[in-house]
Amino acid sequence: MPAPAVTRRLLGAALVLLMLAAALPARAAVLLRDADLEHALGQIAAPVLSAAGLSPSQVRILVIRDDSLNAFVADTSHIFLNSGLIMRLGNAKQLQAVIAHEAAHITGGHISRRLGNQRAAQNAALLGALLAAAAGGATGSGEAAMGLMIGTQSSVMRNFLSHTRAEESSADIASVRTLVRAGIDPRGAVEVQEIFRGQEALSVGRQDPYMQTHPLTRDRFRTLEGLVAATRAPEANDATADYWFHRSRGKLSAFLRAPGWTLQRLGDSGAADIAHMREAVAQHRQANLGGALSAIDAAIAQRPNDPFYRDLKAQILLESRRAADAARVASEASRLAPRNAQILSGLGRAQLASGNAAAAVQTLETARGRDFADARILRDLATAYAKTGNPGMASEATAQRYALEGKLSDAAIHARRALDLLPRGSAPWRRAQDVLDEADRAKKKR
Repeated sequence: MPAPAVTRRLLGAALVLLMLAAALPARAAVLLRDADLEHALGQIAAPVLSAAGLSPSQVRILVIRDDSLNAFVADTSHIFLNSGLIMRLGNAKQLQAVIAHEAAHITGGHISRRLGNQRAAQNAALLGALLAAAAGGATGSGEAAMGLMIGTQSSVMRNFLSHTRAEESSADIASVRTLVRAGIDPRGAVEVQEIFRGQEALSVGRQDPYMQTHPLTRDRFRTLEGLVAATRAPEANDATADYWFHRSRGKLSAFLRAPGWTLQRLGDSGAADIAHMREAVAQHRQANLGGALSAIDAAIAQRPNDPFYRDLKAQILLESRRAADAARVASEASRLAPRNAQILSGLGRAQLASGNAAAAVQTLETARGRDFADARILRDLATAYAKTGNPGMASEATAQRYALEGKLSDAAIHARRALDLLPRGSAPWRRAQDVLDEADRAKKKR
């Protein structure tokens, strides 16, 4: 994709943030970005999306850090799951039922019809582009996650995300057909709805957000029960899907729950390597480097070709101030997953911390090419360029990051600096010019 087109997509999302921030009550929504977690959810979702007629490579499953139970779609390319929902579900088929239901809203045209309205399109662009692309902290990061100030629980946003009873019934029918087509036991759909039964009697303030956007009635529940009962589908659980479900839930709980809680429940991990991974996270969070390394090495020994366990080991080493060792391990992870932007960004971060800024530039530029709108990559890339004596490129990356975060005034300052320092007409110069143009247009509209 040409650089200007990339920049326009990025800036369009940023402009939506500015408009919406002025109109809606602010609430910090943290998107959890983690290579292992997103891979696991992708493995779980792939057969469902394929059976629904969607491309698994084109629809991303992303997680919001929120203990409440919710799942939603805001555009046709992203399905959002709250961390609380994942940790509440009991098995892979339940999660696959949720994904099938949300996929049905995409294939049924429920989102596309709303995009005909400009304001609705702006809301969707914010969630589907900015929230999806902007980097919150990875689940494994020791740093505070980056919060996006958006009104996800405001009445305006809730109204956009809310589905009609007709849409919900249609999605129920389509999701069951999708699950059966994928060879997945559809009883998971009934089990999910059983979690929410009875909430219609609660006040809106006490209901889970899922109920507010996915109205559940007794008639709808009975209809779904009858539909599932009439289907023929395998009753045995998919061992592969169950493994990745345990891994995603285990990774989330290890970082989001207290370390002591995790260490007491290692036996509930579903697989030995997952138990070792969870122990490594818990020990790391308790500043026990020796215990963390011993545990993650045990996980790697069981899955030697798994890039995500090596990525976690590199993270543990980096956050323990062993940057050179972190870079070595991160390099091993990147060789196993050379196209994964988050693993590449971890390598670049370790290279930067170990004093090899030139290598970091190359790695992080490759990562940017894989995920052009990850704010963490842009932040580290700017630092790497500054350390290599290239202030023009440092300013260009910083301008892009500020634009992504909706800080167009700050973006314009760095864009002007980049324009003064970069070769006129070069691709980075054009990206900086795009940022400045959009910032100027936004300023005139105020």
